Amino acid sequence: MSNFEYAPAPESTAIVDIKSEYGLFINGKFVAPKSGKRFTTINPATEEVLAKVAYADLADVNLAVTAARSAFTKVWSKMPAAERGKYLFRIARILQERAREFAVLESLDNGKPIRESRDTDIPLAAAHFFYHAGWADKLEHAGMGNNPKPYGVAGQIIPWNFPMLMLAWKVAPALATGNTVVLKPAETTPLTALLFAEVCQQAGLPAGVVNIVTGDGVTGSHIVNHPGIDKIAFTGSTGVGKAIAKAVAGTKKSVTLELGGKAANIVYEDAPIDEAVEGIINGIFFNQGHVCCAGSRLLVQENFADELLEKLKRRMSLIRVGNPLDKNTDLGAINSASQLARIREISDSGDLEGAERWSPACNLPQKGFWYPPTIFTGVSQSHRIAREEIFGPVLSVLTFRTPQEAIEKANNTPYGLSAGVWTDKGSKILWTAQRLRAGVIWANTFNKFDPTSPFGGYKESGWGREGGRHGLAGYLKAGK
Repeated sequence: MSNFEYAPAPESTAIVDIKSEYGLFINGKFVAPKSGKRFTTINPATEEVLAKVAYADLADVNLAVTAARSAFTKVWSKMPAAERGKYLFRIARILQERAREFAVLESLDNGKPIRESRDTDIPLAAAHFFYHAGWADKLEHAGMGNNPKPYGVAGQIIPWNFPMLMLAWKVAPALATGNTVVLKPAETTPLTALLFAEVCQQAGLPAGVVNIVTGDGVTGSHIVNHPGIDKIAFTGSTGVGKAIAKAVAGTKKSVTLELGGKAANIVYEDAPIDEAVEGIINGIFFNQGHVCCAGSRLLVQENFADELLEKLKRRMSLIRVGNPLDKNTDLGAINSASQLARIREISDSGDLEGAERWSPACNLPQKGFWYPPTIFTGVSQSHRIAREEIFGPVLSVLTFRTPQEAIEKANNTPYGLSAGVWTDKGSKILWTAQRLRAGVIWANTFNKFDPTSPFGGYKESGWGREGGRHGLAGYLKAGK
C-alpha cells in the first residue's frame, strides 16, 4: 500500500479575539495590576507574542482574597444550593456554546493539537461543570455527613498542560460545594482562564465568587501563604507540591495535591497487540507527553517484545508532527523553551547510560519548540529515563518474564498516579490491578477520563482525589 499525504486542514483563528493586554479578574471586573507589571505569553509553535498579561503581586492577591471572602460570607454561602447549581449549569452551557473559541485559543497558547483541545479538553471541561452542578443540592449524599460545610476561600493553582480542563477540575467542585475561588493559571498558558473570566461575567456569576490572578511561582506562593485562604488545591510538579505541603504545615488550611507520575503500561503476551499499540501511542504521545499520568514506562512481556516493538515503530512513523491548528496534526509543539530543554537533558542521559534511542523520520518546524516522538529500548530500572518524569513524548521500554516481575518493576518508583494493563484475561487484569500501587488503573485502554470518576495518586503523586463523589471531600468539612 502506497503512502499518501494529508493536505493541510488549518483551523481558522478568526473566531478568537485575543486582546493586546489583559488585566486581573478581581471582584467581577478586569483591573490593572497595582505594580503595573506585565509579562508576555507566546505561541509555542511559532514563538510569536500573543498578548501581554498582568502580573499579580501581593497587593493584588490581597484584593482577590478580600473579594472572595466578601462574596463567600455575603452571597455564595447563603445562596440556596439549587441556585448555585444553576450558575454551574449556565457556565457549562456557555462553555459548550463557545467551545470552538476556547479550543482554538487553547491550541494557540499551549501548543497542543486542535483535535485534542476540540475533542477532549473543552468538552471535558464543560462536562465537569455539568456534573458538579448536579451535586450542588445533594451534598448530604456525598459521604461527608448530613450537613457538610464549605471551607470558605479556595486558592487554586493550575499547570500549563491542560489549562482549561484543570481549571474546570478545580473551579467546578469548589463552587458546587459553596466555596469561592482565587485561581492562578500557569504563566505560559493564562489566556483560556482569562476567557473563562468573561464566561463568569456572561453567566451573571456574583462578583468575587471567582477571581483570577495571573503571574508566576511568586504569585502562587502569595496565594499558598495567604492567611485569608482556607483551602489550597494544586496540580503540578512533585517538588512544588512538597514546598506547598511544608508551607501549610501547622496551619488550618486544607490541601489537595495532584503531582507527578511515571506510569507503567504493562503489556502481557496475550494482549490484543494492535489495540495495545494504539493504547501505548495514546498513553505517551497524547498532548506531547505533557500528561502527569502518561504511560511513560512500557513494560512488555519478553517473549513477544520484538513483535510489539516492530508494530509500535511502524505506528510511530505515521505520527504527524506540526502546526497545532492543523486538524491532521497528531503531535504539536512543546509548551516552552524551558520544558524542551528539560526533555532534551533527560533524554540525552538515556544515550549516556547506554539505552538505544529511536525516532521516526520527521521534519520539525524551524520556529517554535519541537521534539520528535521517541522511544528508548535496552532500558534498566536504574536509568534516569526510567526513574524521572520527563513530561514529554519519550517512552522508556523495559521487559519482564513473569507477572510478579512486572508488578515489582511497575511499583519500583516514588510515584503512584496511574498504570495500564493489557491482556485478554479478566482475571489477570484484576490480579494485576490489586497489586499495583497507583490511584488510576486502566485496563485495555489508557488516558480515558470522566468527571464522575475520582482521579489521584499514592506516594509522591499527591494527596486527595479530584472528580467524582470522592473529589467533593476536598472542598467540604464533614457535618454531623
